Formats: sequence, C-alpha cells, structure tokens
Amino acid sequence: VYPYDFRLTEKEKTSICYLSFPDSYSGGLGDTQFSFRLRQSGGQRAAHYEDDGEYNREAPLTLQRESAHYFGYVYFRQVKDSSMKRGYFQKSLVLVSRLPYVNLFQSLLQLIAPEYFDKLEPCLEAVCNEIDQWPPPVPGQTLNLPVMGVVIQVCNLLPAPMVLPSIHELDLFRCFQPVLIHIQMLWELMLLGEPIVVMAPSPTVSSEMVMALTSCLAPLRYCCDYRPYFTIHDSEFKEYTTRTQAPPNIVVGVTNPFFIKTLQHWPHILRVGELRMSGDLPKQVKVKKLTKLKTLDTKPGRSSCQAWFNFVYGIQRKRPSEVQSALLRRHLLELTQSFIIPLEHYIASLMPLQRAITPWKNPPQIRPFRQDDFMKTLEHAGPQLTCVLKGDWLGLYRRFFKSPNFDGWYRQRHKEMTQKLEALHLEAICEANIVAWMKDKSEVEIVDLVLKLREKLVARCQHLPVKEETLQRVGLYIETIIDSLPEDLQTVLHHH
Repeated sequence: VYPYDFRLTEKEKTSICYLSFPDSYSGGLGDTQFSFRLRQSGGQRAAHYEDDGEYNREAPLTLQRESAHYFGYVYFRQVKDSSMKRGYFQKSLVLVSRLPYVNLFQSLLQLIAPEYFDKLEPCLEAVCNEIDQWPPPVPGQTLNLPVMGVVIQVCNLLPAPMVLPSIHELDLFRCFQPVLIHIQMLWELMLLGEPIVVMAPSPTVSSEMVMALTSCLAPLRYCCDYRPYFTIHDSEFKEYTTRTQAPPNIVVGVTNPFFIKTLQHWPHILRVGELRMSGDLPKQVKVKKLTKLKTLDTKPGRSSCQAWFNFVYGIQRKRPSEVQSALLRRHLLELTQSFIIPLEHYIASLMPLQRAITPWKNPPQIRPFRQDDFMKTLEHAGPQLTCVLKGDWLGLYRRFFKSPNFDGWYRQRHKEMTQKLEALHLEAICEANIVAWMKDKSEVEIVDLVLKLREKLVARCQHLPVKEETLQRVGLYIETIIDSLPEDLQTVLHHH
C-alpha cells in the first residue's frame, strides 16, 4: 500500500482485493477500467487534509469528499502468460480516494498503471512522492498537478491541458444509450431512492451505469447508498440478499450471474447485455439492449417523445457523443429543476422576515415544513407549469417525502437557512447602539451579552455567511463592553 502512512483495516484491505478483479468469467484480454465504492470500517478517521470541512463547504454537493466511504478506481490487466499457473497474467492497480473524481483518477491510472506493470514498486513510490506534493483541491482555483512528466492542469475542478470533458462526469449518453427510452422512469426511481440492481457483463459497464444513475439528479444530491461494483465477497452481501426484510435504498452494480437468482426479489432490475460477457475492454463494449425492467407505478412510454426523437435524430445524423451527453444532461437538469423549484419556493417562505430579527433577542425559528401546505401550493406553482411532461406529480412528491433524498435535501436547506439567520442576527447586533443599550442594564446582563457575543464569534469556526469586517466589529464591541465593567470583572472576562 502506497503511501506507507495510509491506514486501512484488514477488513477494508480484503474488500478492496475482492472488488479489484472481475467477479465472473472473464475471457477478454487486455486492460479494463472500472470503479467501486466501499463502506469504511473501524469508525471515523482523521482527514488527510486539515481543511476537509472547508472543502466540502465550498465544493458542489456532487463533488464533496465522502466521510464514511472510499471510492476505488481500478485498472485491471489480463494477458496470456504461460509461465503463470492459470496461464494468464492478472493484476490490478487501485487508486483509493474519498473524492468522486472518476474522470481525473481514471485518466491518472491510464498514465501510471502501464508503467507500474512494467517497473512495479519503484514506479509507484516515485508517483506517490509526486502526488504527495499536490496541493489539496480548492474549488475555483487552478491547480497544476505534475506526474510522470505530464502536468495535469485543473481549473475550477475542470482539467485543461490533459483534455477531459469534466473531472467527474461520465459520457452520459454512451452510458444511457441502451436504456434511453426509459430515461425518465429511471430518473423517477433515482429520485425516490428505490432499490435498483444493475446486472452488467463487466465491472466497467456496471460501474459506469451506476455512476451515471447517481448523477442524473444533479444538482440535487443523491443521498442513498450506491455500489458501482459489488461482489459475492462483499461484507454487506448477506444484508442485501436476505429475503426477511425489504431491500435497502441502494443502487448495486453486479456482474456475477449468481445474483440473477439471489436478487430476483428486488423491485427493480436493470439488465444491460449478457452477464457471461464479463471482462471486455471498454472500447469493445457494444450497445446493449434492455431485457428486463420492473418499474414503480410508471409506464415505459411515459418519457418525453420529443426528447427521445431528438436523441434518435442525433444518432442518425452522427451527432458527437459529447453533444448528445450535453443535451441529455440538460434534459435531466430541466426535469430535476421542474421538480425541485416548487420545493425551493415553499421552503424559502418558511424563513422569518428580516425585520423580525432584533439584536437583543435570539433569532426567530424557521417555520416547520408542512407537507399538506406545500401540496396546496402546487396548483398555482407546480412543475406542470415549467415541464412539458404530464403525470401524477402529486403522487411523485408524496413518495419523494418518504425517501432519503428528501431528508437529505431538507436537512441541507434547513442548515443553510439556520446559518443565514445567525448571520443576519450578527449583522443586526453590529448595527445596534450597544453603548446606549448598556446604560440601564445590570452587570449580570452585560456579562451575559459578552458571553453570547463570544459564542457568536465561533461563527469563524462554523464559517457562517458573514463578512470578515462584521466579525471584527463584534470583536471591538466585546472589548468596548468589557472596558466599561469593573476591573475585577474585566480580569475574569479577559481570561475566560
């Protein structure tokens, strides 16, 4: 394991080893790339970078660093070798990270892995020394990442000289082309956090399809679990295959035909290709047809015909795949925005008015989210006004309220609104005449104010949306108040 100070539990090492090789019969030769996601075992561990929290505050939701899972990016090689017992050379190089930069890390492996297979450990040690010098990722800043004589320039978390369409986005159209006619139904299943099994011929197809599915809700974050590649050796195997309880809210990608039987009780099964075709090279993966799909109260024909014919027309005219992907991403974005905008409007209405925020009282509370009140707003401000698709939008919202995605969205928005209230309260304090307020107040009340203002200054650690000058003014106010008190209290408060 490189670097040497990277600590994994024995359980994690075993899981990574199993996940780093195709799980079913592999007759293909050459190099294959895929990815997986692994649950961390052994409790929380310190982040490699001290600014871990700051990065997640600045980064888009879909690019935030995971705290309880690892991503594994795999480069697998299989070639004939008569000197080996099985007649094949089989080896995988795995890059483990908490960051979902699938394009960047897979491109990095394309540089590193071929050299590693030829030169082994010395190559890895040199590469790790170079990567160890990389600065931490900072959204909005240009980073130059040197490795093996190549400089990968990353601007705004988007690469430049080593040209990639995105640091994390897959070729969405290529991934979804086999199931394009069902794209809206798949979007609904992901929105509701439904359990889905993706059965694919190779880890490459499996992991790309799962990652594409989890990205189709952007900018809404997919808050359920997902495993781009899952094997029978995984520690959660019994948990996911048991019939004594309902399947969890997760998307699982598998390649072993054994799962056809063990997961047949799952409500949604997406088969892409023939499972026995495992091990093909990425370039050799052909367009697969959808052979089985169980749906949730939706009909396959519910997709937008106009959007479908637009993509078919693009195929006929040999429109570039990146253009098709951009159109597909925009189509999914419009779907998500049509659904989420009414929720955003309603939750914004729960925020107290700014004039209700006074400096000498605690900030007012955010009003509770009432599902019935929200549903009443849909008649005049629902998705039917911005989306050409027709259907049971009310039923979709009711099911969405029961999903982890709603819970994740609501918690995030409530947190942001609470921080905004705290920031507005701090600004109201700065604009108030504290000296005038102090005139008729007892020492106890004044000391209490000092302690509360100091608590507000913890906003520096919480990174509230407050200007630096506002925080400085609060600090000066605290000094002014303390200086007005008797010396014995000044001494106590200065050392508090």
